[in-house]
Amino acid sequence: MTATREQAQALLEQLAGPDATLRDDQWTAIEALVVQRRRALVVQRTGWGKSAVYFIAAKLLRAEGRGPTVIVSPLLALMRNQVQSAARAGVRAATINSSNVTDWNDVHRDVASGDLDVLLVSPERLNNPDFRDEVLPALARDAGLVVIDEAHCVSDWGHDFRPDYRRIRTLVAELGSDIPVLATTATANDRVVADVSSQLGVGGGDTLVLRGGLDRESLRLAVVKVGNPAQRAAWLAEHITDLPGSGIVYTLTVAQANDVAAMLAERGHAVHAYTGATETSEREQLENDLLANRVKALVATSALGMGFDKPDLGFVVHLGAPASPIAYYQQVGRAGRSTDSAEVVLLPGAEDREVWRYFASVAFPSEPMVRNVIDALEPERPQSTPALEPLVDLNRTRLEMVLKVLDVDGAVRRVKGGWISTGQPWSYDEERYRRLEEARQREQQAMLDYLDTDECRMVFLRRQLNDPELIDGERCGRCDNCTGAHYESTVDESAAEAARERLMRPGVEISPRRQWPSGLAKLGVNLSGKISDGPGPGRAIGRLTDLGWGARLRAVLDGPDAEAPDDLVRAAVAVLAAWNWETRPTSVMGLDSARHPVLIASLVAKLADLGRLTDLGTLRYSVERRPVTAANSAYRVAGLSGSWEPPELPPLDGPVLLVDDLTDTGWTLTMAARTVRQAGAPEVLPFAIAAVS
Repeated sequence: MTATREQAQALLEQLAGPDATLRDDQWTAIEALVVQRRRALVVQRTGWGKSAVYFIAAKLLRAEGRGPTVIVSPLLALMRNQVQSAARAGVRAATINSSNVTDWNDVHRDVASGDLDVLLVSPERLNNPDFRDEVLPALARDAGLVVIDEAHCVSDWGHDFRPDYRRIRTLVAELGSDIPVLATTATANDRVVADVSSQLGVGGGDTLVLRGGLDRESLRLAVVKVGNPAQRAAWLAEHITDLPGSGIVYTLTVAQANDVAAMLAERGHAVHAYTGATETSEREQLENDLLANRVKALVATSALGMGFDKPDLGFVVHLGAPASPIAYYQQVGRAGRSTDSAEVVLLPGAEDREVWRYFASVAFPSEPMVRNVIDALEPERPQSTPALEPLVDLNRTRLEMVLKVLDVDGAVRRVKGGWISTGQPWSYDEERYRRLEEARQREQQAMLDYLDTDECRMVFLRRQLNDPELIDGERCGRCDNCTGAHYESTVDESAAEAARERLMRPGVEISPRRQWPSGLAKLGVNLSGKISDGPGPGRAIGRLTDLGWGARLRAVLDGPDAEAPDDLVRAAVAVLAAWNWETRPTSVMGLDSARHPVLIASLVAKLADLGRLTDLGTLRYSVERRPVTAANSAYRVAGLSGSWEPPELPPLDGPVLLVDDLTDTGWTLTMAARTVRQAGAPEVLPFAIAAVS
C-alpha cells in the first residue's frame, strides 16, 4: 500500500474542516490498518477522533481498489451521525438497520456493485438468516476493513453488554488474513480491554493497541445533593436556563424522562422527552432539533447515549445516578467535545439504588431456565420466539437474550422460521456470572463513592477506567472539588411545591391486553386470537418509577398492610374524576390479595362511599388457586386461569371498577375481568394503586 500521511491529512480536512490536524497516534492507527493490514484496538476518550481514523482508512483503502469497509454500530442515532460525517469526507456510506427496511435491497445491490465505500450494520443484522448466509460471506471475503465501534458492547463486563455484539467474533474469524480489523471504544477498563481483545482475536502479539488518556479538559464535573425528586426537578427548572447552550438531561427510566419533560415544558422551557419508546421518525426530528439548538434540552434515557455527536453540547445533567462510573463517564462524554467549557451536573436520588436493583433482577437467568430453552428446541423444526414462550418460563425480552447468547455459544442457531438446536454441548458458566454480579456490586459502590468523594472527580472516573496516563496526585482543576465552587443546593420552597404538585398529579393509563399469547393450547388453556371478553382501558395512580408518586407508592406497598391512607384515597378520587370514560362505573369490586387485603378492601369501601358506587366486595381466590410467579405471558395466563371463584353479582346497569394493588404485565387484571364479565358484568374498568412501569 502507498497511502501517505499527506493523503490522510487532506481527507481529515474534508471531514473536520481546514483547521483540523491529524494527530500522530491517529496516523499510527491509519498506517497500521491501511499499509500494514494489521488488527488494532483503540481505546481513546470521546472526541479524540476515532471515527476519523476509520473513515480516512476506508477512503484510502478504496483508492487502492480494496472492498468496502463494514462498520458494526450499535445505535440508530450513532449511525445517522456517522453517515453524515462520512459524506463530508466524500465517503459513500449507507446503513442497514431496523429503521430503513425498505432500503435493504438497494443497499445490498450497492455493496455488490462496489458503489459503497462504507456499510454500517446493526449487530442484530449479523444473525439475520438472509444477511448472514447471503450477504455476510461476500463481505467477509471482499471487505477492505472491518470496524467494531463501541466495542465494549462485546464484553459482558462492560456497562452496555449486548449479546448480538458477540456474534462479531464469528465474522472476524471468517475474514481473510489480509483484511484489517479495528475495534474502538471510549469506555473500557483493563478487564474490558482484555475481554474484547480475546473475543475479537485482536489481542495477539501483532495487534496494535492504542490506549490514551481519558481526561476531558472541557468538562466541569459537579454533584448537587438537593433532596427529594420534586426538589431535584425544581432545581433543574430553576437552573436550566443558566446552563450554557443546549444539552441533555438524563433520567434512569422512561417514566422519569416523560414526567420531567412535561414538567419543564409546562414551566416554559423548550424541552422534549427522548426514550427507547420514542418513534424512530420522532427521534430523528428531536436529534436534529438538538443539533440545531432549537431546544434547550432533550430529557433522555440512555437511548440517547453512545456516539451521539453534537460537538458544542453545552451541558449534561443527570437526575439520578447510573449504576457505574464507567456508564456515567460514557454519558457525560456527550458534552464539550469542541467547546472550552461544559457543565456536567449529577443530582443523585435515594431511589437510584432501587432502579439499579430492578435492572439487575432481569440479568441472565439461572441454569435450569436456560436448559429449558435448549430442551424445548428441536434440530430440524424451527420454532419462533412467540412459539417458544409457552414452553419456557421466560418473558420475551429475557428469552431473546438467552437465545442470542446460546447462538453465540453454538448451542442453538437462528434460521428462517425461528430457532433450532444444534446438538452441540453447552455448559453454564456459573463462575463467570457470579463474578459479573460481584463486579456490578463493586461498580455500584464506586458510584456511591463518587457522590461522596472529596478528591478530584475527573481523576476518580479516570481511575475507574484504568487510565494509563493518570499521574498520582493529579487534579483536573475544574470540578467542584478542585475549585471549591459548588452549585447552590437549596431550592425555593414555592418552586419545590409547584414541582411536587406537577409530579404528584396522579393518573397513568393502563392499556388493555388485546391478544392472547400464542401457544396456550400447549399449556391446556383453550384461548387464542383477539381478546373479546377482557377489561376496557384502565388507570393507575402512578408508576413505581415515577419521580413524583413512585416513592409514596413504594412506601405504601412495601409497608405493613393497613387501610388506605387519606392521600392515596384523594389521589384515587382525582384520577377517577379526570377519567374521560364512555360510561361511568356504577359499582366497584376489589381483587383478593395475599399481601394487601386490608388496603384494597378499604380503598374499595371508600371509593364506593365517595363515588356513590355499589360495593361488590372482593373477587375471592378459588381454593385451587396457586400463586403465579411466571414472567412469561403464556405461563402467567395458564397459571391465572381458574384463580377466582365466580362471584354472585346483582343485576348491573353499568361498568364495574375492578381494583388491584399493583399491575405489571396486565394479565392478572385481564383474567380477573373475564371472571367478572362471565358472572354478568357488562364491562370491567381496571384500577390499580400502582403500575410497575
